[in-house]
Amino acid sequence: MTEADFLGLLRTLPLHPGAFGLTDDAAHLGDLVLTKDLIVEDVHFLTLDPPADVAWKLVATNLSDLAAKGAVPVGVMLGYPIGDDAWDRAFLSGLADVLRAFACPLLGGDTVKLPPRAPRILSLTAIGRSPYAPRRDGARAGDALWVTGTIGDAGAGLAIARGAAGPATLLHRYRRPTPRLAAGQALAPHVHAMMDVSDGLLIDARRMAAASGLAVTIDLASVPLSDELKAFGHDALSAATAGDDYELLFACDGEPPVAATRIGSFAQGEGLHLFRNGQPIPLPDRLGYQHQSLPVPGRN
Repeated sequence: MTEADFLGLLRTLPLHPGAFGLTDDAAHLGDLVLTKDLIVEDVHFLTLDPPADVAWKLVATNLSDLAAKGAVPVGVMLGYPIGDDAWDRAFLSGLADVLRAFACPLLGGDTVKLPPRAPRILSLTAIGRSPYAPRRDGARAGDALWVTGTIGDAGAGLAIARGAAGPATLLHRYRRPTPRLAAGQALAPHVHAMMDVSDGLLIDARRMAAASGLAVTIDLASVPLSDELKAFGHDALSAATAGDDYELLFACDGEPPVAATRIGSFAQGEGLHLFRNGQPIPLPDRLGYQHQSLPVPGRN
């Protein structure tokens, strides 16, 4: 069963109106915004990643969903598998750092004892408050597509974490992403749609377009890349499919109130269309990260 298959079955269950049919990254209860993410060892982080950085990433990825809703964090709830004592203590040290950095207190959670040699599966629920909370399905034909920051640094950082030679700044973008909370709060009253870039710029832009019932066009020449990434040798196409950026992707019909780069536009139609300096280019086989189906024991 793929992630899409599972979500399809979930949508047949009784759903709260604030779940919006499970088509967004967060649920709304009045002005409260709730989101939940899991990160899994050897899927979302490497076994050799420092535990303090894993804690930072767990919280930051959840807060990035709140940022895309223009929300101010209220607090988080942690689901944690207790295992190796030294790892757990280092994780808690990193957790304290990230909670203080983003003024986001711990509300509670649950723990379980980790079986020997089992991979770590970490869970966090983040709660925020926003009077606007834009969704991903509100883009309009004629809107421009914008993105904050630079794209692809974390993908290069992952390669460095796996042993490639490269600058610490790129490694830091992979291990300690920054949720764009202030930018999200400034943007929320002005945008028609917004989401964070987690699985990759191209796949997330296509998701926004599909949710909005529109086509989206992206000019790869406009995708913002850092000088460090260019020196590392990654181009715009590899950057736009890498994921883990946690920048904000948004649709609006005017100049945004924060620093951002216009990378494309929405129009009537469907699908994702790529250009480079005005010339159409084919879509790559892989638009970004997708959860794949796993083999079931006992089945061929």
